[in-house]
Amino acid sequence: MASTTRPAPTVGFDLDMTLIDSRPGIRACYLALTERTGTYVDADLAVTRLGPPLEQELAHWFPAEEIAATADLYREMYPTYAVAATPALPGAREAVDAVREAGGRAIVVTAKYEPNAKLHLAHLGIEPDAVIGDLWAEQKAVALREHGARVYVGDHLGDVLGARAAGAHSVAVASGPCSAEELRAAGADVVLTDLTEFPAWLADYRDGDGAGAGPDTARA
Repeated sequence: MASTTRPAPTVGFDLDMTLIDSRPGIRACYLALTERTGTYVDADLAVTRLGPPLEQELAHWFPAEEIAATADLYREMYPTYAVAATPALPGAREAVDAVREAGGRAIVVTAKYEPNAKLHLAHLGIEPDAVIGDLWAEQKAVALREHGARVYVGDHLGDVLGARAAGAHSVAVASGPCSAEELRAAGADVVLTDLTEFPAWLADYRDGDGAGAGPDTARA
């Protein structure tokens, strides 16, 4: 019988709350931003809704005419306060390594400011083949299509939208602000608890068994 193993795919990964737990670093940066600007930002609340672009969060705290300048200031402060404070999430390195060891390409597509995204990955020793920043939700499809990604892994409803817009297989991880039920309802093809389950899922996917394999789906 001929092998049904799929070629190793290009896999896209989101960054915040998919590969990294950015809550401690972002919280620290928002606290510093409050001190610098004199405008209160509830840092503990802000880190419960990570995913969308920075400007969306700043709009809760700053007048519209101040958002662009405040975003620039935040991004300037970010390396000092956020990078060293941010750990990798469980399974992150292993997930990226699994793609590359299978002969595929691993890329990161994120809404985060691209230079800061690269700083995180370099600090943690995670080495994707490409990093593309400043893209959110359906905008992520531009980079996913450009790089030929057939799988996109993320924790947010916006990541599911990006995968679907690109025609990529949507693998959601329930490690961020969205529940497994919300991710399924948004149209994720599979929901994993976190990235520790991804290498096994990838092996099943390449064998033709991974379309629905997940923690709540029986595997042969």
